[in-house]
Amino acid sequence: MVLYGLGTTIGAGIYALVGELAGIAGYFSPISFLIASLMATLTAMSFAELSGRFPQAAGAALYVREGFSSQRLSTLTGLLVILAGLVSAAALINGFVGYLHQFVDIDRLPAILLITLILGGIAAWGISTSVTLAALITIIEIGGLLLIIGVSFSGTTIYVDNISTTLLPSADITHWKSIFAGALLAFYAFIGFEDMVDVAEEVKNVKRNLPLAILLTLGITTVLYMLIMITAVLAVSPEQLASTEAPLAFLYQHFTGNDATLISIIGLLAIINGALIQLIMGARVMYGLGSRGQLPAFFSFVHPKSQTPLIATIVATVIILTLALIGHLSILAEITSLIMLCIFSMINLALLRIKKHKPYTDDSINFPSWIPLSGFIVSLSFLILTLVNITLF
Repeated sequence: MVLYGLGTTIGAGIYALVGELAGIAGYFSPISFLIASLMATLTAMSFAELSGRFPQAAGAALYVREGFSSQRLSTLTGLLVILAGLVSAAALINGFVGYLHQFVDIDRLPAILLITLILGGIAAWGISTSVTLAALITIIEIGGLLLIIGVSFSGTTIYVDNISTTLLPSADITHWKSIFAGALLAFYAFIGFEDMVDVAEEVKNVKRNLPLAILLTLGITTVLYMLIMITAVLAVSPEQLASTEAPLAFLYQHFTGNDATLISIIGLLAIINGALIQLIMGARVMYGLGSRGQLPAFFSFVHPKSQTPLIATIVATVIILTLALIGHLSILAEITSLIMLCIFSMINLALLRIKKHKPYTDDSINFPSWIPLSGFIVSLSFLILTLVNITLF
């Protein structure tokens, strides 16, 4: 389960967003990552408790229905989960094109069209081998990050004074504005742990293992992200990072002086694997809502040979293609973060309502009520601040 969680979380965000984040938060990018991690941890703890209370595959939509006793709100949550997945896939495809330019000189529009159609074809064909493939790619992704960390520490002299004077912000409001703007973007790199609850019915000893796996996944992710970002901004100026389409490949080349083909290939695998997972997830949620009458029934059509929800997969592919063509990586990532903040706000509030009626369960993990309350306040506050910022600027 930890491997599965890391596969849905690590890779795509860090491989694609290091440069974008450096352009927004500069030398304070590690602080942005830390704030984003704290934001995600509160909600991850709520998901961990809910996965033990309701070990079923319906995920966020089920938790909202249990918390609010509302089928309409449950449907809305399901639609938001679909939208977040499709927007995320579109963002990842844009990130994929950046790494692809390391190998092939191809225009952005035909590259996006070709990649999206290939992913749609794979998703429609079937996913019988996807579990083994996803686990293998996950190990390769983590290996790539560890390689970057290893060469950066061996190739860079990091002084304590540098860290304290360069990476720690003052009380200047302009510093913190850029830090929080970066945190919203960095938050996207932690999204993925919530997908773990969708396989709850396939986990052994689910009430113990799934909550623990969620928390371990987020902890490992945070450590790797912080190490990457600290060494990146201490070794290379944020302006240089922001100007490259493949930031981790650039870092590897900077530290070693060697060709970065290996890192670029790993980046390609990480990003495209994330996009495929999000496409499949979005299509499956469409199918689930269609089969329960919460969306039109044609979404529940399953192809007799491939045993995949064909119409839902086609619709998901078309939406992803449209979003990828008209959107930019950072904009699509921020939209995904906004949608997930809406979902996380509802999930935390749902757990609060559930705990009001039944504070504790005997056979699963229990957190104090201030955890979902804090998660709700943090998620809602960031959502409001971001919307206000978008409206004003």
